[in-house]
Amino acid sequence: QEQLVESGGDLVQPGGSLRLSCATAGFAFETYVISWFRQAPGKEREGVSCIKSADGAAYYEDSVQGRFTISRDIAKNTVYLDMNSLKPEDTAIYYCATRRGVCDYYFWKYDYPVWGQGTQVTVSS
Repeated sequence: QEQLVESGGDLVQPGGSLRLSCATAGFAFETYVISWFRQAPGKEREGVSCIKSADGAAYYEDSVQGRFTISRDIAKNTVYLDMNSLKPEDTAIYYCATRRGVCDYYFWKYDYPVWGQGTQVTVSS
């Protein structure tokens, strides 16, 4: 059974950094795309970034481009999201999700059958 478990969320000051982790189990990690989404209170869920495990190809939503970096460790079946220069508007619950297919501009529109439970990121002074 496929499983995703996020961790690393915390309270951080504006300008600070965090590393989120998405540990996976129960599927062939290297053949899937892993994506990060976030949802702030009162807002719709939005895609943040995706990575194709096989080759590391990645895509970023415009508002995080240059600040966030997605990576994967195939040996650990884990995907990371390194977040730098955090802003209050980055405050949200962050979720990872997985599917087969491509990591591209439309990654946020595709159907994802497996989701993690989420981890809270709060950026505040």
